[in-house]
Amino acid sequence: MQRRAFLVASMALLPVAFIGCAAGAEETAPQETGTKRFEVTRTEEEWRKSLTGDQFRILRKHDTERPGSSALNDEHRAGTYHCAGCDLPVYSSTAKFESGTGWPSFTAPLEQAIGTSIDRSLFGERIEVHCRRCGGHLGHVFDDGPRPTGKRYCMNGAAMAFKPAAQGE
Repeated sequence: MQRRAFLVASMALLPVAFIGCAAGAEETAPQETGTKRFEVTRTEEEWRKSLTGDQFRILRKHDTERPGSSALNDEHRAGTYHCAGCDLPVYSSTAKFESGTGWPSFTAPLEQAIGTSIDRSLFGERIEVHCRRCGGHLGHVFDDGPRPTGKRYCMNGAAMAFKPAAQGE
């Protein structure tokens, strides 16, 4: 009977664990990672003033937006996705694909656009992706993407701004 009680309790907590993974536990986002200093640095108050609430929560506090909540999921025009914190181009629309996860996903970043670090915040290790210029949290990268890279850069739409390509490009 104890095993049954454990299983029932575990099943009851499963949705809570899933919500925590999907929503992202709030983490701290220092402007310096170890000895890494970023080109664009601001005080917390300056970041709060220059970003929306969602952008600040995601870029500076390493949170995650709800799946399916970003307008960038349905963005299919040619163009470039920029860091919402410092306007650095980070992904090309040519690398975007429909992952079915509810977040904008890409096979590869633009050259010299991102940095990565180990994220141990939720149930193990993940690879966090951040803007190499301001350190803003963009999302995570996984090894379950399509060819040619096999990577899925699963990004928060609120952490990026889309700029369409000029006509004729």
